Amino acid sequence: MGRAFEFRKERKFKRWAKMAVQFTRLGKEIAIAVKEGGPLPENNARLRTAIQNAKAVNMPKDRIEAAIKRASEKDAKGYEEHVYEGYGPHGVPILVETATDNTNRTVGNIRSYFTKAGGSLGKTGSLDFIFSRKSIFRFQASDDLDLEELELELIDGGLEELYVEADEEGNDVIVVQTSFEDFGNMQRLLEEKGIELKSSKLERIPLSHTQVSEEQAADVMKLIDRLEEDDDVQAVYHNME
Repeated sequence: MGRAFEFRKERKFKRWAKMAVQFTRLGKEIAIAVKEGGPLPENNARLRTAIQNAKAVNMPKDRIEAAIKRASEKDAKGYEEHVYEGYGPHGVPILVETATDNTNRTVGNIRSYFTKAGGSLGKTGSLDFIFSRKSIFRFQASDDLDLEELELELIDGGLEELYVEADEEGNDVIVVQTSFEDFGNMQRLLEEKGIELKSSKLERIPLSHTQVSEEQAADVMKLIDRLEEDDDVQAVYHNME
């Protein structure tokens, strides 16, 4: 009984910790969007996207509104976005997206994580041949949605791929992929069609993969976990098979 309780308690704590990290990252995204295009979602596509993604992970409405209000204040801190590229243990390429109010702190921490894991940071653009930046939109599948018909309708928005995947609860989710440049076009088209998005993001898709053993993968995941624990890190990508 005691062990079962402790296990449930640990799982609950991990869920809370994961949620807290998500909220912090989304709060930064909201702040960056407000600084870029103002506090009105109807006039700011990036802010609409940030709010949409926040709602998708059940970020409370009052917390979203508070983040927008904070970012609208004249003395609100600003965040700079930087991308760091390098190779982790066993030569696995890793790309790290960050949003920070202290670049020196961030690059120092990122370099330290790579070095301690037996990897190294590379120059900006050194992984361009491995990762391609794509626009990814996800929304709930439904019985009354004809995928073949939808695929034809989304071609004008720059559709590259449309497929179905399972979310964490095992529900079918439709994924729409376009080029980086077509993010706005597809977002507008989906909004016009009344499709309620679960998320819309710019993601890094690997063009090739690195084969590793289970032991090697465990070494790489330790580095990725450490990177994702850093408050300045927004996203981490790798190309492990």
